[in-house]
Amino acid sequence: MKKLLVIGALLFSATYSYAQDATEEETPKEGWTKGGTFTFLLNQSAFSNWVSGGDNNISATLGVNYDFNYLRGEWSWDNKVIASYGLNNTKDQGTRKTDDRFEFNSIVGKEAFGNWSYSFFLNLRTQFTNGFDYSNDPDADFHTSGLFNPGYLTFGPGLQWKKNENLKFNLAPATSKITFISDDLWVYDDELDTFVQHSGADNVNALSAYGIDPGDKTRYELGFYASGYYKFNLMENVSVENILNLYSNYLEDPQNVDMDYTMNVVMKINEYLSTNLNLQLVYDDNAVSALQVREVFGLGVNVGF
Repeated sequence: MKKLLVIGALLFSATYSYAQDATEEETPKEGWTKGGTFTFLLNQSAFSNWVSGGDNNISATLGVNYDFNYLRGEWSWDNKVIASYGLNNTKDQGTRKTDDRFEFNSIVGKEAFGNWSYSFFLNLRTQFTNGFDYSNDPDADFHTSGLFNPGYLTFGPGLQWKKNENLKFNLAPATSKITFISDDLWVYDDELDTFVQHSGADNVNALSAYGIDPGDKTRYELGFYASGYYKFNLMENVSVENILNLYSNYLEDPQNVDMDYTMNVVMKINEYLSTNLNLQLVYDDNAVSALQVREVFGLGVNVGF
């Protein structure tokens, strides 16, 4: 787990050290500041009599990244919505998801000293549609995740350091995290070699899911939360956005730190077209004891709003 922390810190700090000289001081503007980007990514491959082999496939991803922030005197209120959904279709596998994410971040701050503010943050994460374990369920009969299944609600007081809208981090040493699911979730049982439902405690085959015990629908954690945001221009027409979240649960295995790192690289071609790279690294041992990696690369249509 220490290696994951080092990786996450290096990924975030490397981008900061590379472009810190390019960060400009900005005069804060009072009132509402709103803006975001709608992105459509497309990837396609086609083969005909291709002796090396290959499957025709097409994939598309829709994404929204929207900020609405408020500033008045010593008070600030920053909000960000990140949502994406992607599908891939191949001849052999049919249509499957490649991306499914909804995240809402909100943080209220009151000036304390220098660039520091007293803060209170809230983070909500889930997905839009059912997910399946295709390695154990090729026919997709048993969904292992879904809308608010699980859902993650994290909140707590802390201190925020903010140089400008593109460079900030928040430390919250008394953070509550609530994970919640519903009864219709399915979990794969390695011993029985089949799926069992996360249901009531009277079901002898019921299994825990996302750290939630059989018969329960929620899991409460209290711990330390740290988040960072940094966006900069790597070069002309190339922007890099970094989002890093770390969480340690005081109540159980505090050494197993959850990590969620996202990097969005936009290489602008013209006002509407760009080449986009989205990389997300997640570690949460309550979901799976392995590093989760998601990468999407393709031609994008970007519309600001």
